[in-house]
Amino acid sequence: MKKRKIITLGLCTFLLCGCGKTIPTLSDGSQAVISFDDENLHVSANELYETMKTQYALDAMIQLMDKQILEKEYPDDLEEAKQTAESTLKSMKDTYGEDQIISYFGSVDSYSNYLYINELQQKAILDYAKSQVNDKEINSYYEKNIYPDVVVDHILIKTGVTSDTSDEDKEKLETEAKNKINEIIDKLNKADNKLETFKELAKEYSEDEATKDNGGSLGAINTDTLSSSYDELLKKARELKDNTYSTENITTELGYHVIYKESTSEKASLDTVKDTIVEDLANEKLTEDSTMRITAMQKLREKYGMKIEDSELKEKYSNYIANSIASARQSDNQTES
Repeated sequence: MKKRKIITLGLCTFLLCGCGKTIPTLSDGSQAVISFDDENLHVSANELYETMKTQYALDAMIQLMDKQILEKEYPDDLEEAKQTAESTLKSMKDTYGEDQIISYFGSVDSYSNYLYINELQQKAILDYAKSQVNDKEINSYYEKNIYPDVVVDHILIKTGVTSDTSDEDKEKLETEAKNKINEIIDKLNKADNKLETFKELAKEYSEDEATKDNGGSLGAINTDTLSSSYDELLKKARELKDNTYSTENITTELGYHVIYKESTSEKASLDTVKDTIVEDLANEKLTEDSTMRITAMQKLREKYGMKIEDSELKEKYSNYIANSIASARQSDNQTES
């Protein structure tokens, strides 16, 4: 028969055995953790355990069992989890001070342990979400969201509009910027060598100091290559044919642009980007369904045959799971609405 490992609250054992002293035995056979000169006054180990079980044991139990399970499941990731926890702890100490951490977690070590276990929990949760991703979803994501690199040059004209600009001045500044964009496009239309002319115009007109001296070159760009400020520019670039330029003003939060698309690379193979796609889809699932985080840890505990032997704690755990799922669903519903 397979032996079952039972997790107990180790604090009681520590209190009873910690100093190597003989522990008084009470009349009912239990051991005392606190005794007085008056033999009728005492706190027994059983009383302490029952009090702890009522007030603190659920969180402690979950941490104890998850730590054992997660360290068994991810032996190669423990050092990284410890380093991440230490880094986060240092940052929190610097930001809030050690006293603030102690007031919330009881001790710095408790918070450090919480951070360490949380790192491993997040890995387990993501792995579970990845396991829920199917091939149909992967192929669909690849077709709709994976693009080849495009080599793009741009000319940026800023409007000069600020939050303090009056409506009248705003309209004037925007009109001036648009006129300048039209002037650039007109010169490109008349040029024999479009690319060479574009680069010359970038040096003359562009207000992007980082690229103007290099002919406005943004290099080979793709999703997430640049900040979100360039999303509209990238979208328009994908619509252009190679060796063509935009003939209408492109507006971003940076200002107005003219772009030239030099070339398009070959799209990365599915095998090359599959791991990234699976992780993106897994994170989408976690965002859309918060209950998946709870289910992930339940499944991992079940994998290791976790069984709560104490009936009261078993009921508390069941209520905790049910309440957590209900809360997660309510949060998801509020987000959707």
